[in-house]
Amino acid sequence: MPTVNPGVTAEWGAVLAHRPDDQRAAAELRFTESGLAPETVKAVLDDGGDALYAAASSNQDGWAVQFGGPLAVALLAAEISALAAHLNSRASAVRAAAVEELLDEFSAVTVAARLGVSRQKVYDICRGNLGADFIRQVPWRQP
Repeated sequence: MPTVNPGVTAEWGAVLAHRPDDQRAAAELRFTESGLAPETVKAVLDDGGDALYAAASSNQDGWAVQFGGPLAVALLAAEISALAAHLNSRASAVRAAAVEELLDEFSAVTVAARLGVSRQKVYDICRGNLGADFIRQVPWRQP
């Protein structure tokens, strides 16, 4: 559940839950100034950008119009990137927790061999933090 942030509506807070709390108001402003509604951004995030990619790769003139034009498309594509980065960080934190548990039972050399990484990389992996404010569910699984 998104943190309450003054200046961010509940609807936008839910759509932008993958963004750090202090970035949501600015993101909401960029979207609203570009004529994008929360439902539009949610739909693009829900399909992981598939419709944007299909339109962009269609080679048809005016492909961006259906999404609100090139500026809107650029903002929507950036939001997909922001979500992907968030999910990557979340996965890294989960991996870090798992590797820490493995190191309780096995040597770093053994863990490294099983993961296909160097021993030093095992220690790098352990730096993740599950305590960060990660979303509980990806947008496409939320009710």
